[in-house]
Amino acid sequence: MVISLLIFLTLGFLILLSYFSNKFANHGPPSYPFIGCLIAFYKNRYRLLDWYTELLAESPVNTIVVHRIGGPRTIVTANPENVEYMLKNNFNNFPKGRPINVILGDFLGCGIFNVDGEQWRAQRKLASHGFTTKSLRKLVVKTLEDEVEKRLIPVLESAMESNKVVDMQDLLRRFAFDIVCKVSLGFDPGCLDHSLPDSSLARAFDVASMTSAMRRAAPVFLIWKIKRFFGIGTEKTLKEAISHVHESVSEIIRNKCEKLQNITKDEYEDADLLSRLIVEGHDAELVRDMVISFVMAGRDTTSAAMTWLFYLLSRNRNIESELVNEVSRYLDYDELKEMGLLKACLCESMRLYPPVAWDSKHAESDDILPDGTSVRAGDRVTYFPYGMGRMEKLWGKDWFEFKPDRWFIGPESGELKNVSPYKFPVFQAGPRVCLGKEMAFIQMKYVVSSILKRFEIKPVSLENPVFVPLLTAHMAGGFNVRVGKRSQV
Repeated sequence: MVISLLIFLTLGFLILLSYFSNKFANHGPPSYPFIGCLIAFYKNRYRLLDWYTELLAESPVNTIVVHRIGGPRTIVTANPENVEYMLKNNFNNFPKGRPINVILGDFLGCGIFNVDGEQWRAQRKLASHGFTTKSLRKLVVKTLEDEVEKRLIPVLESAMESNKVVDMQDLLRRFAFDIVCKVSLGFDPGCLDHSLPDSSLARAFDVASMTSAMRRAAPVFLIWKIKRFFGIGTEKTLKEAISHVHESVSEIIRNKCEKLQNITKDEYEDADLLSRLIVEGHDAELVRDMVISFVMAGRDTTSAAMTWLFYLLSRNRNIESELVNEVSRYLDYDELKEMGLLKACLCESMRLYPPVAWDSKHAESDDILPDGTSVRAGDRVTYFPYGMGRMEKLWGKDWFEFKPDRWFIGPESGELKNVSPYKFPVFQAGPRVCLGKEMAFIQMKYVVSSILKRFEIKPVSLENPVFVPLLTAHMAGGFNVRVGKRSQV
């Protein structure tokens, strides 16, 4: 009896010690032995982003420590100095790490977004060369112009004439999938062509992306591993979707190989990314994994950013009017760089609703972040663009407002600020900075300006939409709108 009482009191003391130690030292959620922060996590499971943001805002250094059952200790930060340290100054100590490799490995394989070390360096060098060639940029522009003028605009015109409700998010995702498949694979899925059946490849990408993200967000990591072992539930669905993606892309590669046997120099100069990788003699599985990563990144990020921008403009019609005035002054693609307000609007939209809400690395060895937070080898260290965009310390008391003006040097200057990528890490930063950043801005500017010149986008619902973070973020339930004709400016 006495021994049992002593054990009970000791256990109670340890629980209280853990709770207060965590609450006051780490400024993270309440945490207990064995179960970590499972109770608080469960209570906030439907509002994780805002919950983390609140905890970070309460922390003097904008960093918290989270203890999760069955997983590594997680450090979440919204501190730009920490972000710079992870992504640049001590880059080698913060790789993606094996835990992320395992979570995404079934889907992305050894693609550039899921590997570290020499594998990553070799692919980065390869991809960097491809993205900097003038011919690939030329292909992007030609593809963009064709897809907008021949498919996207006619779909919106049809919706306008019939007064039909359109899911703008779905439309932009379909558009982006067509673009990235044409540029990366030289393959046209025809997602915006209603004369063609729905793309099974696009659906498989959806399922694979969503279910892989569910693995990463699981409060108990062991559960998805058990489901994968037995091939049941979501893991069975994931396996089927991944199999479809891999088989489809492999078939595209095989067909491409046959066509490229006698490729000329001029044809190579105008070739898509896949053709370049094949001609240069790279392994078929590596090529498959690389292009899957490019399709994954290029499809959902730009469409998400544009969806949230159209939503924000619908809530800020005065800013929309200014933007329409700007885009109406420019007539062609070559003048896209002059659209400063449009770029500011896109940046402001991504500040509030970043296409990737958070990104994690895993510490190779013990370390100390610039704000004094201790890091243990194996810890997951996560920087949090969603929360960073909501820190008063970074953006001021009006952080919650959609204010493109905050991106300009002065009220009347028209010159954009050079904002640190570690304060605004939506395209990552340092050695792993997004290679497609400039192409993404070109695409978004061209699409948004083309739509705004011609149409008024009117949301069907007045309710605030819900931001859902998967591998890339999206708007829950889509963005249903009616399309009207734009009055002459």
